[in-house]
Amino acid sequence: MAIELSTAGTDELGDVVAVLREWTREDVPLQLHPGDLGWFWRFGGERTAAATRVWRRDGEIVAVGMLDEPDWVRMAIAPDAQRDEELAERIAADVADPATGVLIEGKVYVETPMGALVQDLLFKDGWNADAPWVPVCRDLTGPVPDPGARVDVIGAEEAHERTAVQRASFTGSTFTNERWFAMSDGLPYADARCLVLRNDIGESVAAATVWSAGAGRPGYIEPMGVHSLHRGRGYGTAMVLACARALQELGSSSIYTVTPATNVGAVATYQAAGLEPLEEIRAQYREA
Repeated sequence: MAIELSTAGTDELGDVVAVLREWTREDVPLQLHPGDLGWFWRFGGERTAAATRVWRRDGEIVAVGMLDEPDWVRMAIAPDAQRDEELAERIAADVADPATGVLIEGKVYVETPMGALVQDLLFKDGWNADAPWVPVCRDLTGPVPDPGARVDVIGAEEAHERTAVQRASFTGSTFTNERWFAMSDGLPYADARCLVLRNDIGESVAAATVWSAGAGRPGYIEPMGVHSLHRGRGYGTAMVLACARALQELGSSSIYTVTPATNVGAVATYQAAGLEPLEEIRAQYREA
């Protein structure tokens, strides 16, 4: 049966989250995590659905794309279909043609699992490799050191602290209290925790959100930041250790995140918390 592409409806997001959880496995290359969808959900369910593209074959979801921006789609592909020729050809055609509603005209980016056949096809069609990102990962089957600081799991009453640290950590962040509540209402947040780390006098100095894909599956940090006024004091490393312990409690098999290769400081912070760099990953782009 022919492969069909559609924009997800809000009533389909449950199915999308379910397959992303199923596809998140230790033996599968890193790809779109349910936590990516969960973090996007801060804009609300309708916008999340509008940014989600679904490829189906015979009614079964075989690939999912999430538009971080109109010119950037991040994808997950069913593990047993990542070298499927028919699917790869369809995805390559759909991302290249603005009429399909996946990407806009002009310079655009596609992020697919490393080693997926669609990457080979895009390179043949003249697409280029983008700047490298470094995945960092830690196994969670063994003990994780105590972070050595107070870390609180954030609920509705403390949401303003979580959002304030986010805005103080990332220039231009638009993470408001309203958006925290929208995110926490999203389906993926059932397997997530927001954490705030405090210094010795109780100030909120670092924050993160961690996303589980279910017991025995890799968990994900998205995002993690240290308040701009409190950097250089080891809070980032402590925050990552707290993230690892939280995901371990949720049953995750490992913890990972991805950071630009140029962000040497971030890579060092993650390594100090026991996360080891993996092989670089790259999106692909097409010039306008």
